[in-house]
Amino acid sequence: MKYYEQIQLSKQNEQHLYVQLFEAIKNFILEGLIVADEKLPPIRQLAEVLGVNNATVVKAYELLEKEGYIYKRIGSGTFVSPDIRSKMGSTAPDKFPLDEDLSLMNRGQIQIQEHMISFASATPTPDLFPVDDFQDLLNEILNRDKGNAFGYQESQGYYPLRESLVAYMKQYEINTKPENIQIISGAQQGIDVIAKAFVNPGDVVIVEKPTYTGAIATFKSRGAKIIDIEIYKDGMDIEKLETVIQKHKPKLIYMMPNFQNPTGYSYSDGKKHKILELAYQYDLQIVEDDYLSDLSFYNTENITLKSIDQHDQVIYIKSFSKIFMPGLRLGFLVLPEKTYHRILAAKHASDISTSGLIQRAFDLYLRKGIWKRHIHFMEHIYKERFEIMDLAIRKHILPYGVTYNPPLGGLSFWLCLNENFSTNQLYNIAAKKNILMVPGAVFFVGQKDSNCFRLSTAAVYPEQIEPGMIALSEAIREYIEKKESRKNSTSVYTPLL
Repeated sequence: MKYYEQIQLSKQNEQHLYVQLFEAIKNFILEGLIVADEKLPPIRQLAEVLGVNNATVVKAYELLEKEGYIYKRIGSGTFVSPDIRSKMGSTAPDKFPLDEDLSLMNRGQIQIQEHMISFASATPTPDLFPVDDFQDLLNEILNRDKGNAFGYQESQGYYPLRESLVAYMKQYEINTKPENIQIISGAQQGIDVIAKAFVNPGDVVIVEKPTYTGAIATFKSRGAKIIDIEIYKDGMDIEKLETVIQKHKPKLIYMMPNFQNPTGYSYSDGKKHKILELAYQYDLQIVEDDYLSDLSFYNTENITLKSIDQHDQVIYIKSFSKIFMPGLRLGFLVLPEKTYHRILAAKHASDISTSGLIQRAFDLYLRKGIWKRHIHFMEHIYKERFEIMDLAIRKHILPYGVTYNPPLGGLSFWLCLNENFSTNQLYNIAAKKNILMVPGAVFFVGQKDSNCFRLSTAAVYPEQIEPGMIALSEAIREYIEKKESRKNSTSVYTPLL
């Protein structure tokens, strides 16, 4: 059997088909199944064997050539690079090109290879999930509700769960009622539903700069004109915000007032009240994404906007992905009464209803008070990682001229190099050292590079943090040295006589 007949591509895989093909051929080369200067199959022949379009093979070959694995000989075909031995001698895993990684990140995903330490993912490590509790709850629901647990729920959500969430919200000093709660399949769907309900092509949406990449993608998909306003340690620039509101009359303001993603910043109480005053004055709808107000380690000003919203201007989003289990795909909205019908219609158009079984299990989880025990456990775990990370950053990263404002809670650290530096380039160097972080460009509207980057403690264990920061500091040093050497190199010019 020829080597390429062993290749299996799957449309169910998260990777594009051409990336799967790129990885397969790359591995054949590194394993020595294809040797230097050996000719690869013609594009049309390989496409027929694999049952894919010619374009899939073309894009895979382009990636292989870009990475130096193959070369083209005009009129003869495509061949394995003769200097491939240098790649085979490398112990670091070869990542496919940065633009592919950024494309995945823009869709809220990241590929983590074995042996990598990921400061990129904000998904909790699996050991933190309350698996045993949920197993018991699911069994109890199945015994109690039988087949009813698998039926459709009303689009607004399982009513007993909405009742439980009313009680749950009192810890955030948010007083609401079941009729104003909309169950959603995670925060991303919440943003999408709100965008469908309110945003038409050409409408203006204000976001923080930087902000959550999933929100940027959603508002872009609705054809919105996105205006981003820089966020500082205590929140948005209020004067600039009012100027933009007066000039552009936005449909929505999307913001994360507590432990903002990616910066970790929290708004001061004064700015929170001022933003609500502006919303009331200009009759604006604020979308408050309560990303992580639960994980407050030192901050006493982590009140939500919704809890001080006296004029019903705030649509509140809450997800349970980071504090319970991401796979639940469960969250909820607290709605102003005037938005109720528009949101309900948009939710119904999205997926009719969220999983009934999961809603029933989570209702029991709240009613039995199990969540209180788990959230204290999560606070303890995350605070330990947070403090180890903060110390490691100060010890290993800051000496290289990196700056950051330490957050007071949450999962994210936002670090910045000098302004003329590129964290896209740093990403590539760090990845070769088995360290993943997120380049800042991912979090900006229409920006291809940034001197800042995000680190997260969610997906790393305490014992990985300091070794990871040491390796990252080596990557930063290597990047700075390369940049300085290019800067200091001079070319000699002589007159053309």
